[in-house]
Amino acid sequence: MSIQIFTIKEGNEYLSSHSGLALIGALLSKTSINERVDQIPIVNKPSISNGDIIRTMIGLCCLGKPYFDAVEPMREDPFFVKSLGLDNCPSSPTLRQRLDLVNDRFDIILKEEALKLIKLAAPRLTPIKTEAHGNLLPLDIDVSPFDNSRSNKEGLSWTYKNFDGFSPIFSYLGREGYLVNVEFREGKQHCQKNTPAYLEDSIMNALQITDKPILIRLDSGNDSKDNIRICNKKDVLYIIKRNLRKESLEYWLELAKKEGKSEELRKGKTRWYGETYVSVEGIEDPVRIVYEVLERTILANGQICLLPVIEVDTYWTNLKDSVGHIIGLYHDHGTMEQFHSELKTDMDLERLPSGNFTTNSLVLLLGMVAYNLMRLCGQESLQETPGEVKPVYRKSANRRRVRTVMLDLIYLACRIVKGQRKIKLSFGRYSPWANVWQRLYKKFITLPEPCRAG
Repeated sequence: MSIQIFTIKEGNEYLSSHSGLALIGALLSKTSINERVDQIPIVNKPSISNGDIIRTMIGLCCLGKPYFDAVEPMREDPFFVKSLGLDNCPSSPTLRQRLDLVNDRFDIILKEEALKLIKLAAPRLTPIKTEAHGNLLPLDIDVSPFDNSRSNKEGLSWTYKNFDGFSPIFSYLGREGYLVNVEFREGKQHCQKNTPAYLEDSIMNALQITDKPILIRLDSGNDSKDNIRICNKKDVLYIIKRNLRKESLEYWLELAKKEGKSEELRKGKTRWYGETYVSVEGIEDPVRIVYEVLERTILANGQICLLPVIEVDTYWTNLKDSVGHIIGLYHDHGTMEQFHSELKTDMDLERLPSGNFTTNSLVLLLGMVAYNLMRLCGQESLQETPGEVKPVYRKSANRRRVRTVMLDLIYLACRIVKGQRKIKLSFGRYSPWANVWQRLYKKFITLPEPCRAG
């Protein structure tokens, strides 16, 4: 079989490989980021505004290119400038230098505007079902180390994953995984350090978006009575995996056999589960502990154990659900590893671009905004619209991965046509996502305008 030999030529057509930036620009236009950051003086009489700097970096993050040199080809792309509403597109040195000067002066603005946008544009926030408390919105909080080995960046240190990097902490709301808080940390910082204050901020951020009851889920690295006190103070429900530390496995097995229930999973493998209440210093009422104990006397390959192999998992909780349901709710907490992967891999944010710690912290915050923008695009694309034709190769889902959003909507090619004082985007004859793209754009540009200062 012979292949077709193509003739190559260069035309004058105005094309773009990333029409989805128009969706990002439409959503950003419903925030007050530009106005608010421009009110903060960073340099005297700047030729490029703070708003243009911030929007440029958000645009690069949405393209999966969160590094400074990636802006250079975009300066020759009028569509990049127009779609994001830029007056001027900065050069790579200008982008780097301005972000270095910002420090933490934009942190509150970016977080507040990200929360407002989720509340404004999110199609829905999907809860999880509980037996005793109805529907609850999960607020999953965890540290995810960033591997930045073979670099000399400020704050770089050895993480618990055994590589040089950073250890930022993230808070995701709802089953969709909207990012409501993030804190950049040195790699060596213990996951519980500064977490009580961070936890309180995350709860307050979530309550700015929703008035539905919230369920906090934390892993064993955050097993601390301080976190329990914060949850009680804010009157939220929680499941926190306990760190057994020096507790005896045999003690828990004995307690389980005495007070718990059992089921034989297979010959030589028994599961025990139950609950107990213990007093915790500084907390008025006894706290409920749910436990699961596995006892193996015969391994899966048939080998008989000289001594039983014991595994114990225990959880702090104030839920009134059954033991099995609470354990299942905590296991669902593992979904957030997918959200971490989308930030680190899909958006290529793991290896941060600057040698300056505060600059990398700012880039991560801009990545938070970009992540939520693409999450909004993905979730809106899942909404059912009568008569809308969707590609058959994308199966029905509850959540679109960021990588999928980038491939289907952000990197959707188009032709830019100028005429009659208008700019039109023309999609190709075979453009399976064109109908969905147009619906999203119409929805985003008609969202309510933000309240402008003044």
